[in-house]
Amino acid sequence: MNPTSALHRLGQSLWLDNITRTLLQSGTLARYIRDLSVTGLTSNPTIFEHAIGAGDSYDASIRALHAAGLAEEELFFELALEDLTQAADLFRPAFDASHGVDGWVSLEVSPLLADNAAHTIRAANRLCEKAARANLLIKIPGTAQGIEAIEEVIVDGVPVNVTLLFSREHVLAAAEAILRGLERRLEAGLDLKVGSVLSLFVSRWDVAVKQEVSPTFHNRLGIAIAMRSYKAHCELLASERWQRLAAAGAHAPRLLWASTGTKDPAAPDTLYVQALAAPGTINTLPEKTLLAFADHGRVERALPRDGGYAEAVIEEFHREGVDDDALAARLQREGVDAFATSWHALLARIREKCTAPAPRS
Repeated sequence: MNPTSALHRLGQSLWLDNITRTLLQSGTLARYIRDLSVTGLTSNPTIFEHAIGAGDSYDASIRALHAAGLAEEELFFELALEDLTQAADLFRPAFDASHGVDGWVSLEVSPLLADNAAHTIRAANRLCEKAARANLLIKIPGTAQGIEAIEEVIVDGVPVNVTLLFSREHVLAAAEAILRGLERRLEAGLDLKVGSVLSLFVSRWDVAVKQEVSPTFHNRLGIAIAMRSYKAHCELLASERWQRLAAAGAHAPRLLWASTGTKDPAAPDTLYVQALAAPGTINTLPEKTLLAFADHGRVERALPRDGGYAEAVIEEFHREGVDDDALAARLQREGVDAFATSWHALLARIREKCTAPAPRS
């Protein structure tokens, strides 16, 4: 059994954190589904910036959409949905086989809406309706305004991937919003099968503290934060409140490990995959990390549901002067800002391609 199949058998879903037109058209994504047990896909503004900016695979579509009168954001979302609806169709068998638990793809609302709940709600509903795919999640950042929007879009029946979560507290705040939305649907007699994912970013913790702590502390904090969050998530799903919703047919919000590519060249390239093997969770992997794990990864033991050594490790970082609450807030804001920067660069690249001369036949 190859390593990716072993993770799948453990009960963890592997999703690909990448989307390009070439990935779809070459059959590579279909091969990952067939051979590497990939059962879902995530995207973000940075991924699309790289995909559209590299090469000419999007140029013909950009010219056609521009000629039809589309520009900037509207044009981008048309491009993104061309890709993601194809990907959603590839993952539809996994979605159907899991009765809607797995087999999802994700599309993010504009990161410029991170602090505007009302506009986020409208954008999420519009994108969900336009995609017309049962297995497409709308990504919304877990900012204060994002949390407000999440409850409302769950009430509206829009499946949600809450992105840019960096701590147990972020995860629980997002989960609370989802539960409130589901409870309102229950009271209204609506179907509770609204998919949701809680995306906790892991490796950025270790990048953030690397210069502040001694080498013995490198690449340990992100995993400890993930372990702490996993314990809280397990406790939430064991609670009477959640069990009431589950009994009424609700699907649990799934915990997803994001930012799991190793950033430190001195660390194993499969570090965050092997450390965070846990039933019922998702790991969304950069393509390079997926291929590395398929080649030489190992599934050794499942993450402990009780948090294991997480609190002891986090306390060691406290003694090193790391304030994890303040750092979580900073990382979330930096994440929003980074996606906004990618968004502006993405739209600028599209504008350039709109005005570039078409190649001669």
